[in-house]
Amino acid sequence: MRTIIDLPPEQVAALDDLCRREKISRAEAVRRAVGEFLPRARSTWRNHPAVGLWKDRGRRADSVGYVRRIRKEWDR
Repeated sequence: MRTIIDLPPEQVAALDDLCRREKISRAEAVRRAVGEFLPRARSTWRNHPAVGLWKDRGRRADSVGYVRRIRKEWDR
């Protein structure tokens, strides 16, 4: 896949420095960065306390219906 991204000049300079030190292309540096970022990003949202909040409510778990019911309380 090819993509075009805009980076601020200071990031481009830092990336170029890294690429010279590591003797790699910019594309390789970006591939490595994405490769390290994605597993951490996935584990962050998977470990969020809200993930799976409705799992014990069975097949009939209806979060939209629940929200509608509790909003009716506001009218009382």
